[in-house]
Amino acid sequence: MPSAKKKPVPKFRSEEEEREFWATNDSTEFIDWQSAKRTKFPNLKPTLRTISLRLPVSMIEDLKVLANSRMCLTSLY
Repeated sequence: MPSAKKKPVPKFRSEEEEREFWATNDSTEFIDWQSAKRTKFPNLKPTLRTISLRLPVSMIEDLKVLANSRMCLTSLY
């Protein structure tokens, strides 16, 4: 079943204008999420900030195990 015709996404003069637009409009009126495809951006560098947290040693060890298991899973792809 073909989806209803979507509205065109307007051109924005600034990121702030675009942010406000999407905060006040429903994206399903503009984008067909059923036909959307997952995309990877391998060259993006995340912004890093150092923080200090006090956590129980047992929680830190559990987090390390979880992180290692996730790293092994992502290396399969």
